[in-house]
Amino acid sequence: MKSTADLIERHLMERLQDSPNGMIEVQRGELAEMFSCVPSQINYVIATRFTLERGYIVESKRGGGGFIRIRQMAATHMPEVRQLLAIVGDEIAQREAEGLVWRLRKNELLTAREAFLIRAAMAREVLLLPLPERDQLRARLLVAMLAEVFANPNDQA
Repeated sequence: MKSTADLIERHLMERLQDSPNGMIEVQRGELAEMFSCVPSQINYVIATRFTLERGYIVESKRGGGGFIRIRQMAATHMPEVRQLLAIVGDEIAQREAEGLVWRLRKNELLTAREAFLIRAAMAREVLLLPLPERDQLRARLLVAMLAEVFANPNDQA
């Protein structure tokens, strides 16, 4: 017999497969009601089974009109994303982050504009926090920005 978490995961995976753009938006409360569980169980399933490492980007907005948006990354970019996650880790210094962005730009995995914006957002003058918090925030920002870029490689503004 499958657990409630397995059933929730399967339901979300089926919805993603049926989605023409690889993205779904769900409401925590509606899913909880559908599966007769508490909303925190929905959070648990999404946090543990729809991770960046598994190829998903999750956005969440809480509140009355809140939603959870789950996007599946293009499979062609998964090796790069996994490698980047391993390189970045939980914290990264500015010099290392800039070097990584430079290599991605040199290999044409980032546009010049993307590289410029990422470097600007990661500058120590912008992240006015003491160490190690600054390097931890930089790592989270870098991973989030690169995940966005690799999730939507054809969406050029």
